[in-house]
Order: sequence, then structure tokens, then C-alpha cells
Amino acid sequence: MKYLKKRRYQTQDDLEGEDPLTGLANLFDLGLVFIVGLLLMLFATYHLQDLFAKGSEITIMKKAKNGKMEIITKKARKIKAMRITRQKAKGRGQRLGVAYKLENGTMVYVPDKYQPIAKTSKTPR
Repeated sequence: MKYLKKRRYQTQDDLEGEDPLTGLANLFDLGLVFIVGLLLMLFATYHLQDLFAKGSEITIMKKAKNGKMEIITKKARKIKAMRITRQKAKGRGQRLGVAYKLENGTMVYVPDKYQPIAKTSKTPR
């Protein structure tokens, strides 16, 4: 029988004792959910899920507005950041190939072993 009773609706007098800032806590929770969703979207967009994989290897190269470059490498659980200066990059290493920029803006790397050999014409003397 208790279900058949008339429902009593809240009036303004009943609401006077409640705190007006109770709705603010819900907005804070909503903001946290939005931030977590935004971070997950950014990780998915830039394919950065490999940062959390145990055995993954990833290399990120970033360049600041002032022209300084930094290479961030991750191998398994070890993360290493290295700032590149002209002195560090000068005279070390060996030539591996050539990179070409196509008309549509894409970059193509061609290793030296696949480079065409330029034929020199021999002129009779």
C-alpha cells in the first residue's frame, strides 16, 4: 500500500536547507572525465600508445622555435633525451642514402645501395 500513496513534491521551503554548491562538484567530475578523454584522443591521434608498451622502441625528434633539436628515444623501459648541437652532429657517422622531397610534399629515403650508378660516357681520344 505504501506505493499507492500520493507523491509529495519538494517545495521551495524544503530546498532552503541544501547547499547551493553541491552541483559544482558534479561539474568538477565532468571536467576530469573530459580531460582524460582528451588525453586518450591525443594519444590515439599521434599513435603514442607505444610509450606505454613494455618492449617497444620509439624515437621522437622535436625542434624548438629557436632551432634547437632534441631526440627522445625509448627502448623497453629506458627513456633517453639528447640535445643536438652542431658540434655533436659534425663529422660523425657515415652516409646512408639520400632523402628526396616529392612534389606532393612526401619524403622518400633511398639507401645508397639502391642509388643508380651514373654512367660516364667515354669519349674516344
